[in-house]
Amino acid sequence: MQKQTFIHSSAVIETGASIGSGVHIGPLCHIGPDAVIDDGVKLVGHVTVIGATTLGANTIVYPQAVLGGPPQNQSHKGGRTTLTVGANCIIREFVTMHIGTDNARGATTIGDNCNFLAYSHVAHDCIVGNNVTLTNGATLGGHCEVGDNVGIGGLSAVHQFVRIGQGAFLAGGSMLVGDLIPYAIAMGNRAKLRGLNVVGLRRSGMSKAEIMTLRRAYKTIFDPAQPVSENIEIARAEFADSPGAMKIVDFIAVRGKRHYAVPPLKGAVDDDADDQD
Repeated sequence: MQKQTFIHSSAVIETGASIGSGVHIGPLCHIGPDAVIDDGVKLVGHVTVIGATTLGANTIVYPQAVLGGPPQNQSHKGGRTTLTVGANCIIREFVTMHIGTDNARGATTIGDNCNFLAYSHVAHDCIVGNNVTLTNGATLGGHCEVGDNVGIGGLSAVHQFVRIGQGAFLAGGSMLVGDLIPYAIAMGNRAKLRGLNVVGLRRSGMSKAEIMTLRRAYKTIFDPAQPVSENIEIARAEFADSPGAMKIVDFIAVRGKRHYAVPPLKGAVDDDADDQD
């Protein structure tokens, strides 16, 4: 049976806002004129949705979250930019997400089935994939790109323009200032690699054989005997039949003054994953 739309009498919905069917808008919510609230969204109470913000179907937002605020970027001149949140996301208390800047992408984009725990933050112009979790107090700076199935631990901060590859995990209390390759774990103040995210790979259904291939590729890429630039070409040839290894190689191959892959912790080239299986 289709849920009925509920709007509490104390909620403020400005003219122009689009409200889908089966939406629940609790007490003291404020919905701005450019907001789009898709079917089945639940705003528990005291939620603010401003700017050109779209909330995907069945997303749940908890009290004191502020979604669609202007970017904390002095170069933004006030042009119309957007925030789009996918379907089935959970956005907990005091989460903040900002629209894009009008001199950059102009859009902040978040995928489906994401989980943003209390006090986490997504800055302007970020691209966040599907099934991403930001734990309590985790922060993304502007222009970050986060792949699918990424976990970011509590009180961690990701520097602006940083990329985090698919299936990676950033441990709690870390500061990430360079790109984190797919399927890896990083941790520390100025985080360094600590091996592959083997637990995450297993949970994703990746076979043991493919995981072992990724581990060999990881060791090849970060072999200290040669520069990484040479190692990735060796890995490209040796592991051409492994889609996962090629994803790592292609990720590292993206170069520029704002992009470099964080290396393993000094003296820990081998990944420290569990070898028991």
